[in-house]
Amino acid sequence: MKSTTPQKLQPPPRAVTHYLENKPPSTDERRAAGKVLRDKVPRESHAEWKESADRPDPIEILIASNAGRLPDLVPIRHGRMLTSPFAFLRGSAAVMASDLSRTPYTGLRVQACGDCHLMNFGAFATPERQMNFSINDFDETLPAPWEWDLKRLAASFVVAGRYIDLDEDDALAAARSTVRSYRRSMTRYAEMHAFDLWYDHVDVEQVIASLPRAAQKRLSARVQKARARSVVEHDFPKLADRSEGEPRIRHSPPLIFHLSKHQRKDAHKSFLYALQMYRGTLDEHYRVLLDRFRLCDLAIKVVGVGSVGTMCMVALLMAADDDPLFLQIKQANASVLEPYAGKSAYPHHGQRVVMGQRLMQSASDMMLGWTDGKIFGHQFYVRQLRDMKLSAIMETMEPETLRVYGKLCGSTLAWAHARSGDAAMISGYLGKSDVFDRAIVKFAAAYADQSERDHRRMRKAARAGRLEVAEIE
Repeated sequence: MKSTTPQKLQPPPRAVTHYLENKPPSTDERRAAGKVLRDKVPRESHAEWKESADRPDPIEILIASNAGRLPDLVPIRHGRMLTSPFAFLRGSAAVMASDLSRTPYTGLRVQACGDCHLMNFGAFATPERQMNFSINDFDETLPAPWEWDLKRLAASFVVAGRYIDLDEDDALAAARSTVRSYRRSMTRYAEMHAFDLWYDHVDVEQVIASLPRAAQKRLSARVQKARARSVVEHDFPKLADRSEGEPRIRHSPPLIFHLSKHQRKDAHKSFLYALQMYRGTLDEHYRVLLDRFRLCDLAIKVVGVGSVGTMCMVALLMAADDDPLFLQIKQANASVLEPYAGKSAYPHHGQRVVMGQRLMQSASDMMLGWTDGKIFGHQFYVRQLRDMKLSAIMETMEPETLRVYGKLCGSTLAWAHARSGDAAMISGYLGKSDVFDRAIVKFAAAYADQSERDHRRMRKAARAGRLEVAEIE
């Protein structure tokens, strides 16, 4: 199925069909139905990417995506995106969402990440203090075609491989490993019992064991260090001080800064109100835990690449003099997928993020919730600032490590999609051959070229004064 114009999807209320009243079709029947979709959308058609004459200007899309961001921070966002084509790809989810809406899709929907690139996977601590590997960014999550996540993920491996100066064959091999792993894992998930699929997960020991020996040693050391860290002994001394008696978050502009003195009183009062709403979104036993803490300080923090400029705050709460809790309160806007995949079923975008994360992760942060900011005029989601979180260090990856990491990300994405979508139908469509794999790798290479062209356009726009750029820190 060839398409060069955006295709507005009409979403069902949920991503997966319910069979409470009727007998569901068998796995074989659903797999066969997926196979039939190849007649409508040939697997080879997914290789298509060519910039059309009516493609929206990516710079205009970026400018539009700055609406609602803090104006003083937007130049920092632009500066970070300009550092490389890979940084541009990371920060331009809205551009790629527009492009993906012009590509073939089967009509099968899942709870999609919406910003699925290789740096949005990582390890994190479960409430039971185990370290699992999963997708770890859900700002753009929304029910959408499964192909969109996979295409963005594969393209990110090609762009990243070029960025760290790998041979083109090695970059393409990493993308191929990603797609092949997704396809094979989806076949496995299609055969699993519902509860077995739901409880499946990847712990960090499995990740370590899958890596080449040198990478195993590096990751083991990082995991050991992360497990040894504590908020009291490490994060609190780094992020806060007691120079004014009451514990306060360290003022470190332009990346961490406080509101002006005349704003602080109203902001503190408003945030206490927001915390009460947030409290109501937690399970009862977590409310008991939160109630042990009192709010001490609030500051604005610059995070990420694509998120720079959105209202992101850090709150310091204390249960005792040596018992801190840092919460991250992050602005939640409409997903970049919404113009093409339809509106969220949730009117509150913080709730959209939280519900999507809970659906796509095996175990989410126990302090994950959402709230409104009365004084700031935005919707937010809330989570712990740091909780044994680890992300890939891409610059240290060798060809074999990048391929293994692609395999891991591909299988993890398949699992996240299988929880909300029809794994058997997707598996039936994908098949056992590498026809689909080759198509997506071809798309990924073509879209990597597109990202490089768009990055050059952004540089030109910055030189022409269309974009204000701050020096990166």
